[in-house]
Amino acid sequence: MELAFIPSPSVGVVHLGPIPLRGYAFCIIIGVFVGVWLGNKRWVQRGGRSGTVADIAVWAVPFGLVGGRLYHVITTYEPYFGKDGHPLNAFKVWEGGLGIWGAVALGAVGAWIGCRRRGIPLPAYADALAPGLALGQAIGRWGNWFNQELYGKPTDLPWALKISSDPAIGRVGGTYHPTFLYECLWCIGVAALVIWADKRFRLGHGRAFALYVAAYCAGRAWIEYMRVDEAHHILGLRLNVWTALIVFVLAVVYFVVSAKKVPGREEVVEPGALEERAAAEAAAAGKKDEEGRSTDGASPAAEDGDGDGDRAKVSVEKPAAKTEKKPEKKPEKTEQAAKADEAEQAPAGKPEAAAAGEAAAEEPAAEAADSKKA
Repeated sequence: MELAFIPSPSVGVVHLGPIPLRGYAFCIIIGVFVGVWLGNKRWVQRGGRSGTVADIAVWAVPFGLVGGRLYHVITTYEPYFGKDGHPLNAFKVWEGGLGIWGAVALGAVGAWIGCRRRGIPLPAYADALAPGLALGQAIGRWGNWFNQELYGKPTDLPWALKISSDPAIGRVGGTYHPTFLYECLWCIGVAALVIWADKRFRLGHGRAFALYVAAYCAGRAWIEYMRVDEAHHILGLRLNVWTALIVFVLAVVYFVVSAKKVPGREEVVEPGALEERAAAEAAAAGKKDEEGRSTDGASPAAEDGDGDGDRAKVSVEKPAAKTEKKPEKKPEKTEQAAKADEAEQAPAGKPEAAAAGEAAAEEPAAEAADSKKA
């Protein structure tokens, strides 16, 4: 008895008038936007310009979509070029069928072209984009849920995926392992691992990208082994399992060799970006200082140029006048000190009075002598 399961959507496309809105396409588009958004944040943190990741993604995304489709069509050619196949169906990307191996490989070619045009080292760009790629894959895997494809072996676990039957394509209904959900959760873990390791060990020169590739391949190998959809087998293993194992080894080798040859992280990831940021910060700081000085100085009325401004200037200058030094007051003399001064001045005053009296007495005598002579 089925107690719980994950239901599948009854339809994978909704028509808005003549326009079909496909769940698979929406998941891919949302995954691309999330990947570019996170990549841009990490690129700016590493010293690059904002918007550079999106500019290069204009090259990388189309190349990646073409590469992913080519890988799927080449490795699963029967529905397109086999017996009773339809070659034109190879262009129907919305029906599903994007191989991550081809998407990353050809997407890297597009990114290389974009980086070369901007004078940016591709390994540094790949390091910044790595966690975003993992999150983009996690979101994109829900497109398989809309299309009811790429599920695992039958199971009755509570989180089993309910698949509806479709005799037209040979799909048998039942409950299966939700491999799309397993890969989604694994990719989220890979993104968290790369972000943590990059902060902890300051990975550079493509090593963060190599860690992403190795970690993803480790999970993809066992998830791929659970799938029951048709695939080519080599020595009893699915082709994608072998691809995951080979790419895992190559990523680990690159990580080790790169760490020995070019340890540390790039100091400059985008020419001129640090200088532009420093100049912008200095200009912003200068503008802030000017605004602060205008706020702390005279009042707005003083800047109007009218009579109120003059009054404002006077009011500003008044406190300065108050600060001038006043002459010190001499201490008032006590009563005893005043009497002492009078006593000292008295003797000097008597001779002057006596001399004045003698002069006054001599004047009449002189007048009398003159009259006798006459």
